[in-house]
Amino acid sequence: MLMTSLLLAASVAGTQLVSVNTDNEYVKEIEDWRTQRAERLKAPGGWLSLVGLEWLKPGTNTVGSDKDNDIVIARMPAHLGKIDWSGDKVTITLNPDTGATIDDKLIAGAELLDDSHEKPTTVAFGSVRFYRVDRAGGRKGLRIKDSEAPTRTQFSGIDNYPVDPSWRIEARWIAFDPPHTLDIPNVLGNIDKMKVPGKAVFERDGKSFELLPVLESDDADELFYIIADKTSGKETYGAARFVYSKMPVDGKVVIDFNKAYNPPCAFTPYATCPIAPPENRLAVPVRAGEKKYGSGHH
Repeated sequence: MLMTSLLLAASVAGTQLVSVNTDNEYVKEIEDWRTQRAERLKAPGGWLSLVGLEWLKPGTNTVGSDKDNDIVIARMPAHLGKIDWSGDKVTITLNPDTGATIDDKLIAGAELLDDSHEKPTTVAFGSVRFYRVDRAGGRKGLRIKDSEAPTRTQFSGIDNYPVDPSWRIEARWIAFDPPHTLDIPNVLGNIDKMKVPGKAVFERDGKSFELLPVLESDDADELFYIIADKTSGKETYGAARFVYSKMPVDGKVVIDFNKAYNPPCAFTPYATCPIAPPENRLAVPVRAGEKKYGSGHH
């Protein structure tokens, strides 16, 4: 059994390992978090159901399972209909009697609202569904999911490092006024500029490290860390792992690397994921959180 006293005694300048009530409670907390994480992945509309990402061209795009369509989607009607992209507006018109639905309704057509909306317009037929995504450079596409995809039905779980309380770290927070901007590359080769409100500084094995978390939106209530370390590409997914923390309190921020997890691109080649920027590549092996899943995709 882990000794709580080890947690309570471990402290270095600028970094303090966060004590917990008992080791058993902490291990259960992490195990529960991991269970919930796996359940979200396995959900019918979760990342494991993602089977395609098809880019639209301006003008008219025919859609269906037949190979003569501009966009071919397996297990859809042979000729589902057409998608028209004009300016900032994208609309879909279904062919008669396809049996497909738009937002669970048997209607002839609608505007396709993208995934920046709380509920993007969703077109469904059987176990397959798709919705519009907008990406950098004005690209517009269709994210396609199938609840019967082998990636979902054959999912065997995620391998994790053993829970290590020493990787639940209280770091010193240095706020940026004004906030900085960080270039975040993604797997498509695009660059997103994201707001960085400050940096987290901590020590490990006698060395000092810094991480730059980003804000995913102007009203974000969490800090988002896109990280890599000496295990990346070997024991863990190469492009990045993700971890969140609560906002700083009294100049401190708690980062729990036991909750570091793989991005969607670790499970499917059809996701668009950020890559850890140079500033967040730690020169230390972080053997906490999720390990590499299968052979990965990038």
